[in-house]
Amino acid sequence: MSKEPKLHSHHNGLKTAALLGLLTALILGAGYWLGGSGGLVFAVLISLAMNAGSYFFSDKLALRAMRAQPVSEAQFPELYAMVRELSQAARQPMPRLYVSPTPQPNAFATGRNPQHAAVAVTEGIVRLLSPRELRAVIGHELSHVYNRDILISSVAAALAGIITMFAQLAIFLPLGGSDDEDGPNPASLLLMLILGPLAASVIQLAISRNREFQADADGATLTRDPLALAGALEKIHYGAQRMPLPADGRLTSAAHLMIANPFSGGGLAKLFSTHPPMAERVARLRQQAGAIQYAR
Repeated sequence: MSKEPKLHSHHNGLKTAALLGLLTALILGAGYWLGGSGGLVFAVLISLAMNAGSYFFSDKLALRAMRAQPVSEAQFPELYAMVRELSQAARQPMPRLYVSPTPQPNAFATGRNPQHAAVAVTEGIVRLLSPRELRAVIGHELSHVYNRDILISSVAAALAGIITMFAQLAIFLPLGGSDDEDGPNPASLLLMLILGPLAASVIQLAISRNREFQADADGATLTRDPLALAGALEKIHYGAQRMPLPADGRLTSAAHLMIANPFSGGGLAKLFSTHPPMAERVARLRQQAGAIQYAR
């Protein structure tokens, strides 16, 4: 595998550290603002729990949300062969393999590092794609693992959740400035309720969209087959649109990990999707294929 994913991994490690620092600072600042020194102590405990949860348990939450179950090589020999081949080519440990009973074609990777990683595919994607296309999808998901994308996206999700939680709690907080000294300031309350979820969405959008482009390019480099990934993405996109998943709480927390947006929707839902436009991803992969052909 090229040196590029290692460079991405280093950058994502720095981003993760920065997000963890921001998450901690946000919790501590809110705790002191709400409860003074006593609130600060409580905020420290919350911060430690949030950071530990983001680091150690994000994989379990995502797998549970998709009802994914571990599978053996006897059950899915072809899938195991693909993952083993690509892992060996990248000189990385083989991840745990899971299959979700979901008929929608989709896939995701989770885990804090290559030693504690899992790759999950849906039954729908196994039925829909050719072996060549499925191998390309596996390369994409393994690139997420090698680039440490899963950890950074989990931390970003935790940060976004904290921002949204504070915004939702604003209605109960005495922010001052109203006729009733113990009541909330309507202007401040409205600002928090609007900007809180907006900030959370922007954080997830910025990180997730960039990492999808990056994983597409690195996955195509690993498999040496960008056109197979381009074809797979087109099939997955149309399949997901025909069979969208319900946007409930558990699934929305895992949606940003998937190779394609599992939900339907337009307007603001489309604007704040954590996935870049599929047409742009396919165009970049075809451009990458053209560059490889030209280099030969």
